[in-house]
Amino acid sequence: MSVSIVQYFGEQKNKCGYCTGTECSKSHGLHAFRLSCDDYQELIDRGWRRCGNYCYKPQNDITCCPCYTIKCDAQQFKLTKSNKRILRRMNKFLRDGKSGPSTSNANGNGDGDGDDVGERGVYASELQPQLPDKKPISINVEQVETLSQAHVEQLKITSTLDAGNGDQPASSLAANKCKASGSNSNPPRKKAKQMRLERRQAKLGQTPPDQQQTKALNKEKNLQDFLAVPCETDVHKLKIVLVAASDTQRTCTDAVHALYRKYQLVIHNDNPARLTLASMKRFLVQSPLKHQISEDGPEMGYGSFHQQYWLDDKLIAVGVIDILPGSVSSVYFFYDPDYSFLSLGTYGSLREIDLVQKIAARVPALKFYYMGFYIHSCPKMRYKGKLDASYLLCPETYVWLPLTDDIRSKLDANKYQRLNPDAAARDANEFLSNHLNDVKLLVNGKSYITYKVFVQIEGDNDGRDDIMEYSKLVGKVCAQRMLYVNML
Repeated sequence: MSVSIVQYFGEQKNKCGYCTGTECSKSHGLHAFRLSCDDYQELIDRGWRRCGNYCYKPQNDITCCPCYTIKCDAQQFKLTKSNKRILRRMNKFLRDGKSGPSTSNANGNGDGDGDDVGERGVYASELQPQLPDKKPISINVEQVETLSQAHVEQLKITSTLDAGNGDQPASSLAANKCKASGSNSNPPRKKAKQMRLERRQAKLGQTPPDQQQTKALNKEKNLQDFLAVPCETDVHKLKIVLVAASDTQRTCTDAVHALYRKYQLVIHNDNPARLTLASMKRFLVQSPLKHQISEDGPEMGYGSFHQQYWLDDKLIAVGVIDILPGSVSSVYFFYDPDYSFLSLGTYGSLREIDLVQKIAARVPALKFYYMGFYIHSCPKMRYKGKLDASYLLCPETYVWLPLTDDIRSKLDANKYQRLNPDAAARDANEFLSNHLNDVKLLVNGKSYITYKVFVQIEGDNDGRDDIMEYSKLVGKVCAQRMLYVNML
């Protein structure tokens, strides 16, 4: 696993993209020179999110519009009626060139019933944080990785030993799960009355009610059933190509840049002067994630990717995603406004969920689809919570809670909520002051030492408060694994 190298920027105050207030959007930020996919998974599970190489974590308790990390369990996901209509519309368009009736709005992201995830993309650009004035220092990432490789290997060995000593055996966990659910090896016996009824129905040639229900459930189509298999007679051919973000010969072509400009101008009325190829690269192509391949991982590996949607020979949409050890995280999605009638925002989300489901068949741990932030105080951003099997991250204990009507009611009453109902619960990955000595520092871009050694050498505690603040925000695991860039 590659080493992560970050420079902490501290607290940031910006104009809010949701309520349009000035200097009221508050977050903490850092520049990531390099992030291992494992470390970024840890970070997004603590409320962080990236924009290019810049990572930020909203201060939910004091910011104007609290942002709660949201994810969907792709294995438990079920299609809504609106989802099915959009899939059928796309299939019909591909089959005979007709889109069918649609009540989509001008942006092509409504379906007339308010049950659409298509606003994804329309408001996604508002999630772009205003980058801090300070610039990251210049360091040789490859040289630092070489310098730290021995330390990283030692950390992996130590981590493995700690995990082996502290984890509960799988058999014990399974036993506890069975106890908790009240299950046992013997199925419950049917009542005599029910058995007599089933025998009578069998004589009459009727199907028992429970079997009727099972057949009905078996007939219900899932996501993959709705995704059309290309046919020779189709009028249009849709091809979705997964490309590594680092492959700039394919992710920075004229076609990609032209599509991005068109989307930003038409959908967001963006300033044309800002829509340069360099700005697109900084936002959508550059990534601190290093591409990782492992034998037990997904076929394409872990890292940052672009899903390109080619209709015949024309690029009509691009989904920017991060494939991580436990999830696929949606970064951004942009499309050709001329095809708004296909509700491409929603269709892209469904395709990304399909990707998660396919990866999970090979890597069961990778079963979650991260949608970024759920902003309940901004009605336009509540659409993310309409995906089935969604969960919100508690901003204090960092555990996941199902997004229920009860949680929605609490957020209606107060825009900031702890979410975790257990008042005694604490962050299991909490960083404490006695952990400080083990924080890894990169001093002057070339010296790799622990904070304990740093203090012994320098004889003072300059920067201690910043290091403590950073460590609490990223958690104990990342604080003791990532390299904190410290400039004297």
